[in-house]
Amino acid sequence: MAMTAWLWALEFLTVMVWVNYVGPSCTLQSRSNSGTLYKEGDVIIGGLFPVHFNAPEPDHSFIHRAERGHCQGADLRCYRWVLTMIFTVEEINRDPALLPNLTLGYLAADSCLSEGSTLSVALAMVTGQEEAVSGEQCISAPSVPVIIGDARSAASIVLADTLGVFDIPLVSYLASCACLSDRSRFPTFLRTVPSDAFQTKAIARLLSLMGWSWIGVISGDDAYGRSGVQLLLKELEHLSMCIEYLEILPKSAPQSRLKHIVERIQSSKAKVVVTFAIGPDVEVLLGEVAKQNLSDRQWIATSVWSTSSHHVAVSAGCLTGTLGFALRRVDIQGLDSYLTQLYPEKHLQDSLVQNVLEEVFGCRPGEQTQTGASVPQCTGLEKGEGQGEVYSDINYNVYKAVYAIAYAVQDMLACKPGQGPFEDGECPEIKSIRPKQVPVSVCSESCPPGTRKAVQKGKPICCYDCVPCATGEISNVTDSTDCSKCPEWFWSNPERTECVPMVVEFLSFQDNMGIVLSVLSVSGATLSGTILAAFLHHRDTPLVRANNSELSFLLLLSLKLCFLCALAFIGRPAPWSCMLRHTLFGISFVVCLACVLSKTVVVLVAFRATLPGSNVMQYFGPVQQRVGILLCTLVQVVVCVLWLVLAPPVPTESAGGELGARVVLLCAVGSVAGFSLVLGYIGLLAAVCFLLAFFARKLPDNFNEAKFITFSMLIFWAVWIAFVPAYVSSPGKYTVAVEVFAILASSYGLLLCIFAPKCYIILLRPEKNTKKNMMAK
Repeated sequence: MAMTAWLWALEFLTVMVWVNYVGPSCTLQSRSNSGTLYKEGDVIIGGLFPVHFNAPEPDHSFIHRAERGHCQGADLRCYRWVLTMIFTVEEINRDPALLPNLTLGYLAADSCLSEGSTLSVALAMVTGQEEAVSGEQCISAPSVPVIIGDARSAASIVLADTLGVFDIPLVSYLASCACLSDRSRFPTFLRTVPSDAFQTKAIARLLSLMGWSWIGVISGDDAYGRSGVQLLLKELEHLSMCIEYLEILPKSAPQSRLKHIVERIQSSKAKVVVTFAIGPDVEVLLGEVAKQNLSDRQWIATSVWSTSSHHVAVSAGCLTGTLGFALRRVDIQGLDSYLTQLYPEKHLQDSLVQNVLEEVFGCRPGEQTQTGASVPQCTGLEKGEGQGEVYSDINYNVYKAVYAIAYAVQDMLACKPGQGPFEDGECPEIKSIRPKQVPVSVCSESCPPGTRKAVQKGKPICCYDCVPCATGEISNVTDSTDCSKCPEWFWSNPERTECVPMVVEFLSFQDNMGIVLSVLSVSGATLSGTILAAFLHHRDTPLVRANNSELSFLLLLSLKLCFLCALAFIGRPAPWSCMLRHTLFGISFVVCLACVLSKTVVVLVAFRATLPGSNVMQYFGPVQQRVGILLCTLVQVVVCVLWLVLAPPVPTESAGGELGARVVLLCAVGSVAGFSLVLGYIGLLAAVCFLLAFFARKLPDNFNEAKFITFSMLIFWAVWIAFVPAYVSSPGKYTVAVEVFAILASSYGLLLCIFAPKCYIILLRPEKNTKKNMMAK
């Protein structure tokens, strides 16, 4: 049967190839063997039902349309499933609340309980029913966008595999194989019947409750039987139950094989027989069971045949006491009376209805058979109450399947533009529902822009991985084999699909941080100038004279220069600004520290000179102080000149960054040795100042300047010790900001610690600005 299904699939593909290469029109190669029931509508729902059990052998002629015989062996129970579908569609069309402005139609066909016939009919549904259509229509949207069916799991697998690549949904009312729950293989398969995974658990639970631990199992030779038995065996293993035998019911089994199976059941000690097979297969087995009068077995029936009264008639009383599992059913108003009519008036001339009536009742509605033999005319009173149950659980599953589709169409009608399920949020067209089109058959999906193809090791070139482009590289086409590097001053966007200009970043006067630092720099310079003006105005007072006014003036000037040199670090780096910022910083700080050192030495020597016989002050007069400051400064000047001549600081950029690619403009120091010597020399002077001021902090003076120098040096060292780790760890332009902050903080520390107490006396407590007060101990 599986080979037949694939031959039918090959026939369908051959028709499509014939369309492409022979001409602009196509011709259907086959039709349903037992006819269809059709009703026009805005949306046509397909339906596949095994109304007949025996399908003729397929004709694989690909040149002319095959005319074949009809299916045989009508089953009134399955025929009523067709009527249930028609009843449900008509009920929905009458409902003013559900799909009020849309009419549902149907196309119900006989699948003849064969994979080949089922696939043939399904393909005819989705490709159209016309004898010959143009090439344009051959590739248009299917006339049936959704199919209810099939009853068998094996046929449903064939349909889902074939039509699933086109995203045509299937809604089965009876296919319960657990294998169909695989969403990766069957993404468009749905059903209104529970999976056999639940039924096997229930069977195992029943056997356990009844204490039946030694059983026999009969399985159908199809997907339903094999899958169900595998699940059952797992459940029984967990419950420590044993199976004496497992017999497979083959399709079209010879009488000898059936006899062997029944004899195996009869000779077994297992009194409980669990069946996992479809109704027609079980019917054949039960016929042999009745023939051998095997009536002392407890049968366990699955849902596919447990509610069928036809099997009771066949078994001739051998099924007495059978336990079975059935699906939930609900009484639907009007359905029972509708099903007893057996044929709708508008379908009296359809071949499907006529074939069923002729096989079941031996009549045709007002016509004779094609052979010319006289067949009684149907009276219209044929009700079929004696032909098995009228309404079963399967009918309710069909009813639910039709309503599920109707509500899906209702949801499609309620779709809002931009929020639809298709590309760009497009909503579906209800009048011509379009499943996805051309199935994809590739080893690897296409690589989107922003990636490149990398062939998988040991695999053909069709199999590859999609590797994202590296930072700074892009690919803007699909399936690119390599990535292109972005040009200078450009960077890749986060998607790696285009090069965008880098964001140029540096500490500018427009940045919030640059503005704050500029204000602090100018404020410090202004404050230094203000103090200098105050000292000049009070230069003849004892306090100013006692603290060496000339050194104080020079110190204030150098501090003002220290504050102003911070501005050289702000702004876009240029060759001149890079050289200026470091040399100006190094020289101004050395002048400042040289002045502080000179003041400290003078304070220390002045107190030593008060001792009897000491004449040391003659070596530390104003001239010597100027020479000392000049020599200290000259050393730094020489270092800076050598630095600028041999390896000067130059502008540089540091590119990178994932979020908003940027290039950071900085000043490279040029020579690390030169930069280290400048900082090291400043550190040496600061250390000497601190040590001398520390030794002189307790000298007996009412206003000992050494104390304040000690405090200023402590702040200076704290700032520059904290500067080193902060400078190393700060990213981008924040390195420059850290350096500027260190310059300003140390400058403010020197200015405030040394001159704030003097200003307090000069400006706020002038009565203490006397020689007597200065000399008091």
